[in-house]
Amino acid sequence: MTIRERFDLTINYFLINNPVAETELIYRDPFELIVAVILSAQCTDKRVNIITPPLLEKYPDAVSMADAEPEDIFGYIRSCTYPNNKAKHLSGMSKMLVKEFGGIVPSDPELLQRLPGVGRKTANVVASVIFKKPVMAVDTHVFRVSKRIGLVINAKTPLQAELQLSKNIPSGLIPDAHHWFILHGRYVCKARNPLCNDCGLKIFCKYYLNRGKME
Repeated sequence: MTIRERFDLTINYFLINNPVAETELIYRDPFELIVAVILSAQCTDKRVNIITPPLLEKYPDAVSMADAEPEDIFGYIRSCTYPNNKAKHLSGMSKMLVKEFGGIVPSDPELLQRLPGVGRKTANVVASVIFKKPVMAVDTHVFRVSKRIGLVINAKTPLQAELQLSKNIPSGLIPDAHHWFILHGRYVCKARNPLCNDCGLKIFCKYYLNRGKME
């Protein structure tokens, strides 16, 4: 099977079985999403969705959060992973948004990466989810699923996987594909004990056909 055929089969499967794929983070505008994505690093979306309502009620926009110090924000996010660092990131991110971008979240991934706490993955999530930019955010789920299926070859880093996925997925489907892989990795192709028998991709999945010998 060629790599093109493998991508076509994968894309067709998800178009049929999960045509409307969206983030499980709850947000109402670009600022709320970037806050949620920063908090979601090594933390579950479920936990983030518990944290963000009171946080964003107190600081609903970049201007209000920019006036807060990290110790003020910490009290609202103490139950997430690495709350000290994330409080500093949220404070710094908001201050830079106000100072350099007029309080408006930019759509350009390169500009987004200038913000404290916003790396390539976070920037790509915000750019693709909010602004429908054709950029592939690669987290642990996307990395694992794309390697197991056989969509990426010899990828050692998320960036290498991102470049291969972006090259082979039609640009208009990249925002959806990001969520396809995340949700598939979260609920079916789990890191431990993947539910291969429930997976519609197993007929051509390299991981399944090799019974895990690739990993």
